[in-house]
Amino acid sequence: MAATALCLLPFAATAQGGHWPSGPIRFVVPYPPGGPTDLMARLLQPELQTRLGATVIIDNKGGAGGNVGSAEVARQAPADGQTLLLAASGPMAVNASLFRSMPFNALTDLQPVIQISSFPLVLETHPSMGIRNVKDFIARVRKEPGAITFASAGNGTPQHLAGEIFGKAVGAKLTHVPYRGAGPALNDVVGGQVPVMFDILASSLQHVQAGKLVPLAVTSATRSPALPNVPTLAEAGLPGVELTAWHGIAVRTGTPQPIVDKLNATLNAIFADPAFKKKWEALGTPVVGGTPEQFGGLIRTESVRLGRVVRESGATAE
Repeated sequence: MAATALCLLPFAATAQGGHWPSGPIRFVVPYPPGGPTDLMARLLQPELQTRLGATVIIDNKGGAGGNVGSAEVARQAPADGQTLLLAASGPMAVNASLFRSMPFNALTDLQPVIQISSFPLVLETHPSMGIRNVKDFIARVRKEPGAITFASAGNGTPQHLAGEIFGKAVGAKLTHVPYRGAGPALNDVVGGQVPVMFDILASSLQHVQAGKLVPLAVTSATRSPALPNVPTLAEAGLPGVELTAWHGIAVRTGTPQPIVDKLNATLNAIFADPAFKKKWEALGTPVVGGTPEQFGGLIRTESVRLGRVVRESGATAE
């Protein structure tokens, strides 16, 4: 019996988080390489390796608006903290209202660890529109309801939801033009084929700075340090119109709380480092951090709010 008990001690310690991590950590990114979600994972990778003393392997598992990779962690990964999910607002709070059926339940199958980003979107127009402020843009939309088109990365994406929220706030619909990804959408807006986009600031900043797109407002509660002279939508006369594309870290539900707490503390320490903070903010998002409970509250609140926007828009993924 004594020998059996001794054999079980390492397992018990790992289950309580004392010997975690016990090997390489798989970091699942539910989108292809190259986008903001992937870039965040690649910034965090060396920091996590150093602080946790374990190899961190990034695994890009794109498909179905982030559902494929998210479902793999939620339903297949062991609940031992050795598999992390870069949890995005789409699969965590939007897709349940967008897809007819879901391969996982974000509210029950995944354990929130920490929020890591809050990307503002920028309402931008092609220079050929001749519009330089939100007031004139609203007047144009109201004068020509349905005639103004806006591009997005696809149904249910932050770019799409921002356009729907804006149209409802001003009482005049914009016509949605969904693309298969933000890159093709942005290319057509820069080229003038579609005149308007609500895009994640990090993606559009270079085009704004080059004068190829005109920034009218940002969708966050405060101005972006990257565009300090561009007002928020609230400052431009639309109070309460706010949307950010947020991300966090999650693990499979059932992961021992000490492991969740250790991972949360490690990530908060990473974000507190001034050198890392500067690199992180260069992506276009402020450092967020906080507790697992705060991230869980955001997921629940946004699931209700953004789900309502999707249903009212009539958008579906199929």
